[in-house]
Amino acid sequence: MSEQISKSEQQTRRQATIVDVAQAAGVAIGTVSRYLNGLPVRSGNREPIERAIAELHYRRNSIAVSMKTNTTHIVGLMVPSLGEFHAALLDQLSRKMRQAGRAVVTYCHDTEPRSFMEGLEFFASHRVDAVVMDGNEDLRSGMTPYIDQGLIVVLYDNDLPGLAADRVFVENRKASKRLVDHVLDLGHSRVATIHGNLKTSVARERLAGYRDALRDHGVEEVPELVVDGGWSEAGGYAGMRDLLALPEPPTALFGANYNMTIGALRWLREHELSIPRDLSLVSFDDVPAFSVHQPGITAVGQPVEKLVEAITSVLAERLEDPGALGRRTLRIDNDIILRGSARRLR
Repeated sequence: MSEQISKSEQQTRRQATIVDVAQAAGVAIGTVSRYLNGLPVRSGNREPIERAIAELHYRRNSIAVSMKTNTTHIVGLMVPSLGEFHAALLDQLSRKMRQAGRAVVTYCHDTEPRSFMEGLEFFASHRVDAVVMDGNEDLRSGMTPYIDQGLIVVLYDNDLPGLAADRVFVENRKASKRLVDHVLDLGHSRVATIHGNLKTSVARERLAGYRDALRDHGVEEVPELVVDGGWSEAGGYAGMRDLLALPEPPTALFGANYNMTIGALRWLREHELSIPRDLSLVSFDDVPAFSVHQPGITAVGQPVEKLVEAITSVLAERLEDPGALGRRTLRIDNDIILRGSARRLR
């Protein structure tokens, strides 16, 4: 008995191996290997193996497994920050990957080029199975060597045409057009927009949707009603201030993301202006704050669950066939949630 205790203590001081598990379970090493790899084993062997794994606190050597199988079962997610949209994306993607036996490691790059490249190097050096990320035009040349060395990349936001990566995007241009169509249908003609950084494809697509709607309604674009908010709350605040200081201010506003829309709403509240009495307002991105705002803010909802399902599907396909990287582009439709923030112009 004392000898058994001593032996058990010795095994806990060093990490148990598959040989230890096989000896404790009274089965062949190959049987334990089959069990660990999810292959069928006899029911009479399964229970002793599971009991031995629990008693010995056995853990698979993930490094050795990854060297043998060329997979780590880890997916990297690179995001600019963990705001409303990206936090929801991380939550959903983590759940889906967990169901597939993978974990998600997140890296926030804050849109800083150096941080972005450090994130790519981190994921590449840890040999993750793939990286899900938003594209950044400034870093295209820096990404190419990693992809050439076999890093699987799926872009979920901001396209980089020509890059060997798969893509899963929402229909930014079409959804933006539908949202601005709604405002124009209510009789508004001086419709402003606060758009994001035009170096990003998402900003260009949402601005193009705004322009499509104006053109289809026969409304001429007024340059002074098109303001760059740089994707930030501060940019939305300043943009709202400048727009309402015009000799002929807009009667309606399309905010191209929730950060800028929140900034615009903050300026309006501070100056005791009311939505939609003083200004009709609609926004891309739907967040919980918009549903409790009085009145509720009409917005384009980002279909995060559908987006993640598509990303998961593309990842599964690409991990089966890495050589086909860059052949898939999926686009997901958006829903528009109509609330009370846009009124008919008399």
